[in-house]
Amino acid sequence: MPPHEAPVDLPALRPNPGRPFGLYIHVPFCITRCGYCDFNTYTPAELGGVNPDAWLNALGSELELAAARLGGPTVGTVFVGGGTPSLLGGERMATLLGMVRGHFVLAPDAEVTTEANPESTWPEFFAAIRAAGYTRVSLGMQSVSPRVLGVLDRVHTPNRSAAAAREALAEGFDHVSLDLIYGTPGESDDDLARSVDTAVGAGVDHVSAYALLVEEGTALARRVRRGELAAPDDDVLAHRYELVDARLSAAGMAWYEVSNWSRPGGECGHNLGYWDGGEWWGAGPGAHGHVGATRWWNVKHPNAYAEMLAGAALPVAGFEELDGDALHTEDVLLKTRLRQGLPIDRLGVAERERAETVVADGLLVTDGDRLVLTPRGRLLADAVVRSLLG
Repeated sequence: MPPHEAPVDLPALRPNPGRPFGLYIHVPFCITRCGYCDFNTYTPAELGGVNPDAWLNALGSELELAAARLGGPTVGTVFVGGGTPSLLGGERMATLLGMVRGHFVLAPDAEVTTEANPESTWPEFFAAIRAAGYTRVSLGMQSVSPRVLGVLDRVHTPNRSAAAAREALAEGFDHVSLDLIYGTPGESDDDLARSVDTAVGAGVDHVSAYALLVEEGTALARRVRRGELAAPDDDVLAHRYELVDARLSAAGMAWYEVSNWSRPGGECGHNLGYWDGGEWWGAGPGAHGHVGATRWWNVKHPNAYAEMLAGAALPVAGFEELDGDALHTEDVLLKTRLRQGLPIDRLGVAERERAETVVADGLLVTDGDRLVLTPRGRLLADAVVRSLLG
């Protein structure tokens, strides 16, 4: 059991009615811990007293307190992430969304997404959550190569991800996404090409592809440090990104954010809210929220989370008030990564001068009143942002 943590009171929060508003709900449960993952997740052996039902009860308390604090903004998107939300099963997932509706008003066209791992889904699960009102499913695929899945400590079989996607589509989901990881030690170009082609062949309308990051404190980082595995190579990662982009583009999926591709209408509205200046409440252990200039984060351990809510206190571990410079930096960072680009009028005079140099270097192009990354610029997006900000 973690030590008792004293709750931190948030300042007044006033959602901006002109901005998108979403809910992020963090499910902290996983059957096993993948070697590359540094998310706030817990296996059964690490939890002690908090089980999914106790967590769900605590979540309901947080949603009630959040609604009272915020004054009832209309919610345009809900995203249930983790962890492994599909471990809750269809009935608890329906209960979760019922609690959201009990405390918040959902927009008539609200997007409601859940993440899921292929090994904990089946047709009846997809049917249950679709009937409950979920509109989008995001499945962790990572790869179809047994060798790559082994390095990543993924427990699903190579073909299960595509099969799960087809099951979700068959149960009425119009929007299904598959997530890929590229650059795993031992991965070949052919491994990645087969993974991309399998995702496209499953009929999904969205694919995310992320370069493998070796995060400190993970089992993967320890293996790299011991010399058991090679660290991902930047040149290889760039080549693999180009491979992903070429194959998805040829299949009719266009990039709309550096690591995300979709068919028309398949974009993830919730994530676009993050990237395009939206606001959100983050519920669940370790979740982060952002309203106005205030960003806050919850206590991480599910036991501490439940304990605070049992005392009728928001489970907030800390918060910060972002000043104008910090908000501007985030605005440039996030909007630059989008296909719609960064509005030039968001930049100061000196930043516009620096942008001219970046354009001359072939990393940005001017598209009307916006700056948009070129294909080479997407490979160097972080460097582009640093150049703009100076």
